[in-house]
Amino acid sequence: MTHHVALQFAVKTDTGLVRAHNEDAVEINVEHKIAVLADGMGGYNAGEVASGIATSVFVATLEQRLQQQRRGRLSSKFLQGLMVEAATLANAHILEAARIQPQFSGMGTTLVAALFHHDRIVLAHIGDSRAYRFRQGSLQQLTRDHSQLQEQIDAGLVSPEWARFAPNKNLITRALGVAQQIDVEVNDYPTENDDIYLLCSDGLSDMLSHEQMIDILKSNYFDLDLLCDTLVEAANNNGGRDNISVVLAKVQSSWVVPTSLRVRFLAWLRSALSSP
Repeated sequence: MTHHVALQFAVKTDTGLVRAHNEDAVEINVEHKIAVLADGMGGYNAGEVASGIATSVFVATLEQRLQQQRRGRLSSKFLQGLMVEAATLANAHILEAARIQPQFSGMGTTLVAALFHHDRIVLAHIGDSRAYRFRQGSLQQLTRDHSQLQEQIDAGLVSPEWARFAPNKNLITRALGVAQQIDVEVNDYPTENDDIYLLCSDGLSDMLSHEQMIDILKSNYFDLDLLCDTLVEAANNNGGRDNISVVLAKVQSSWVVPTSLRVRFLAWLRSALSSP
């Protein structure tokens, strides 16, 4: 039997209550089951330029590479390589744009991306935009922030409970557009039916506690569009101090019986029914 995964997507991005404009960018490709979110940084609107380049180049690169492959299951190692390649090309395009346009010098962006293939999700991220999995009422953060604060947490200098209120929580240690060489973290996980995967910028994760996110996900589990709206509204109600972006993908799995097996089964059934 063939494992088939249908995905339902929902997306929302909001300026928030403090920032003058939105430097986040989101993009999905339903056909190839790709979702990408980026949170830009830099003066003179350069942050939105960097995030826009990152999402568009990343998705276009994956589309091209996946179209070149024959249909069927691709290995996790191969897919992870595609994600790294897409991020590397996005980084090169951001650096080139900054070189050509001096006003964009110093711009950069985080990136978190998901690629669904058969019964797996491949995640790539750099910076502090996050990916979560909501499964059977439990919410798990699948990405680890590339930030100064996370390094302090790992070293035991800061408790996770206090981290939400730390003054340095937005100082990231990796990003696209800041150096020729990048270190993209890539992982893959098995998916299950009814999983919800949440990609978000820190405008959401900084404003909502883990428990608040779980409560919202449980209350709006069956309506992804309403879930997006509710998450963004809750972040704004808690201060909305940054741009807020959310991408949701809900997994709906099924097993497809190959035509040859169906034909053999029907022939056997007809034979069995006609036997005395």
